[in-house]
Amino acid sequence: MVLQREQPVPVWGVATPSEEITVGFAGQIKSVIADKSGKWMVKLDPLTTSTVGREMLITGKSKIVLSDILVGEVWICSGQSNMQFPVAAVPEVKGLIPFMKNIRSFEVGRTVSLEESEDVIGEWSTEHPSSAVAFGFAYFLEELSDIPVGIIHSSWGSSSLEAWMPRNMGSELPYFKEIMDEFDGDKATQERIAQILESPTKWSNQDDIFLRRQPNILYNAMIKPLVPFANRGLVWYQGERNTRYLSGVPEVTEENWFHRVAGMKEYGSVLKEWMLRYREEWQNDEMNLLVVMLPGYGKGTEKKTDIDPEDPTEESWAWIRESQLQVLDLPYTAVANTIDLGDKTNIHPTDKLPVGQRLALLAAVNTLGGDRLVTGPMMLDVQEKGSELVVHFSNAKGLKTSDGKAPSGFWLADEAGDWKRAEARLEGESIVLSSEGISQPKYIRYAFAGMPKVNLVNELELPAYPFRTDSFEH
Repeated sequence: MVLQREQPVPVWGVATPSEEITVGFAGQIKSVIADKSGKWMVKLDPLTTSTVGREMLITGKSKIVLSDILVGEVWICSGQSNMQFPVAAVPEVKGLIPFMKNIRSFEVGRTVSLEESEDVIGEWSTEHPSSAVAFGFAYFLEELSDIPVGIIHSSWGSSSLEAWMPRNMGSELPYFKEIMDEFDGDKATQERIAQILESPTKWSNQDDIFLRRQPNILYNAMIKPLVPFANRGLVWYQGERNTRYLSGVPEVTEENWFHRVAGMKEYGSVLKEWMLRYREEWQNDEMNLLVVMLPGYGKGTEKKTDIDPEDPTEESWAWIRESQLQVLDLPYTAVANTIDLGDKTNIHPTDKLPVGQRLALLAAVNTLGGDRLVTGPMMLDVQEKGSELVVHFSNAKGLKTSDGKAPSGFWLADEAGDWKRAEARLEGESIVLSSEGISQPKYIRYAFAGMPKVNLVNELELPAYPFRTDSFEH
């Protein structure tokens, strides 16, 4: 395995009540007496990076030896199907396998539990993580830092944010309490879950979908048992399940019961509460969160599936991207911009290699130190100049377009909110916008569409982040 460096490292287990347990690793020896229920925990003092595999010796009435333990950076990679998306389906990522070094992985078995579990299905391995995004991230992070990387991969396709939420978040989020109250009162669902879990045969696809689209019970089985394993943070690639409605928790029918989740506009505030709750669980206020922005996609919501993927007024994924960016309100967070990636018709795009690269850049600088540029241009402020608006950016060194053409993806609106495509030109590290149809432009939307055509990048070829300066509902 890999143990997290530069943090206290909990080691815990179960023994006979009042049994003395001693843990030895890397020159440290820690002892503890098991409590009356047999539970025990020690915390190793912060460890320094090690690429040499060493043994941990745990002794009591019996002896356990854990071997080939490295010390480096540990990250949990979680989410839904685009995090689960396999290495084998992305040739560019698969091609990295022969060159990997000092990467360890722990694949969390996909199951559910009606109660918070203490045990987890899985084991540490010297194999690469099965997830293309998680492996790409680990590979490039190790390459950038020359520090071992341990990935705990815990994801499940089509799961909502609510699936990964602790039950007691209902006290902070009334809508989630309502969802859990409904879940608790649904005896048929409880019985079906129990029957699936007790079945001696492999689950059917229908059973699999039924389990992973429930609230809370993925957290119980696939996250809670990982606590308090020391880690640097969480890489989160999820949100698609929460895009079916622009706003609100919909009333649902038997056919679409799995849509009982927060809408795109609420997602951001819920995501922030969720991350604060995870930090509380790990008792680590500096636990990092790296969010993968949802990439380009050309379909809309349940209200209107067929949309113009470039129109900034449609109910598109633009709204959940805006919500995802709200996590930047919290310290120790970053968002990997993927607005130039994706597939108009396929919710599972294969361009996963740059996702891993961008996440690794963020992790290397934000958590390991350094001053290199690691994000694309972000809107700083807007200046009015007659019939033009001038946008100033941060992270804009070497601002240019990737194809040498005029910047694209900008729209302007007047006071009434009548949106028109903007003419855009580069001026140093700024963009000047105008539109023939608007004499007094007031508002801007950039890359604010399902799958906008964008080409604005900085010197590292990192794309500019989507933004809007208006407060219109659509």
